[in-house]
Amino acid sequence: MIRRSPSMWRTTRRRFADAAIAFLLSGCVVAQGGPYERSFHQSKAACDEALQELKVSMSGRLPTLDGFATDHEHPLDRYQRGYFQSSAEVVATRSGGCTVKVTTKVTAWYSDSAASRSGYRLLTSNGRIENDLLDQLSERLIGLRAMAENSADKLPRAKESDEPTISAPMPNTAPKDAVFASARHIGVSDPKAVEVKPGATKDNDPESLRAQAASLEEALKNQAHPNNIVAVKKSGTPVVATPSLSAKPLFTASMHDEFELLDFNRDWVHVRISSLSRGWIWRDSLEMPDNIPDNPQAAMGPPPAANLFQVSREETGTFPGDWEPLRGRNVKIVSVQKLQESSKEAGPQAKLEFAKFLLDKNYAELARNAKSLSGLVLIFDSADGGMIAATLASIEQWKAGKLSDAALWHQCFFDPPETFAVPGAAGSP
Repeated sequence: MIRRSPSMWRTTRRRFADAAIAFLLSGCVVAQGGPYERSFHQSKAACDEALQELKVSMSGRLPTLDGFATDHEHPLDRYQRGYFQSSAEVVATRSGGCTVKVTTKVTAWYSDSAASRSGYRLLTSNGRIENDLLDQLSERLIGLRAMAENSADKLPRAKESDEPTISAPMPNTAPKDAVFASARHIGVSDPKAVEVKPGATKDNDPESLRAQAASLEEALKNQAHPNNIVAVKKSGTPVVATPSLSAKPLFTASMHDEFELLDFNRDWVHVRISSLSRGWIWRDSLEMPDNIPDNPQAAMGPPPAANLFQVSREETGTFPGDWEPLRGRNVKIVSVQKLQESSKEAGPQAKLEFAKFLLDKNYAELARNAKSLSGLVLIFDSADGGMIAATLASIEQWKAGKLSDAALWHQCFFDPPETFAVPGAAGSP
């Protein structure tokens, strides 16, 4: 799905919740002048005030151009660093309402095979940004009207049996130069100045209105949240094209950005960016739906085999073997020792479980240093020890969920193979 400010999914669920009353209360209709022009029953001043509060949503970076802009000359995937700038024109109508027209400029960097033809280009907005802003304006005007009506409902009303008292007009006997006290001339410290008569109300003061606005906002937040939405925990979180720590980011997401969840594994979450665009986000960077644990890796912790082995040394160097995928390449070498040499529980299965733990633990470091490190080597330093070697590519596929544990072992190097009891594994002759 598309990230917006505020987030698309948060805006969408609010829009669905208010859709029925939006048409009735705001009187919003699409004007005949164009698809990005709407008429409102509210005054020009009210629309101007609401637009000023929405100013932060009228410009910003686009995570993708797909779904926002069109270019009949070049494909959109040739563009990057998209940015939009919207402006609104408010015109009062004879009926006391107003018409709001929104226009948007979309710019992006065009990359061409010839550097001389690259540069920023002006694209054509498809109206999604304009209509979204008009929807937000409608919601804002509805909220202001609801607060005003709520305050009016709380004002005291005369009982039906009460008859109005009409006084005869009194002559004005005050001197011409008399000065009458107003609320602005009365000191706050004067107890008589702030005395409230019985039956009076303070619901129309600014503090009360703010409290009512907060109450309405809380009600919107408490609306049902879709169970297939993930939220970003921290600004600057990369969204990448493939489930790999070395993949080039498509863009960076901001905190609280929400995306539709398509699929996930223990490390990566597949999300929808737009109608056709997809991306991957590191699972620990997201708040998962309530029915899915946020961080299963942390909850799982080290395997039981961690009580049988310990890492004694870590270093980098040339692969110490004659296996074609890593021959002559630099690797990270991790030496492992038994905590108790005579332990009978530290057999082949325990070694493999501890090896999985070390592959998982060292993957992030290997991915960050992919240009200098081609894989990981585990050396079990004991009488019945041995060596396991794995390429970075195999570990990466395993972490992405594309390889099962058994398939991973068949892509690793074992020396000697019988020490780890992996049938058909590659190893020394």
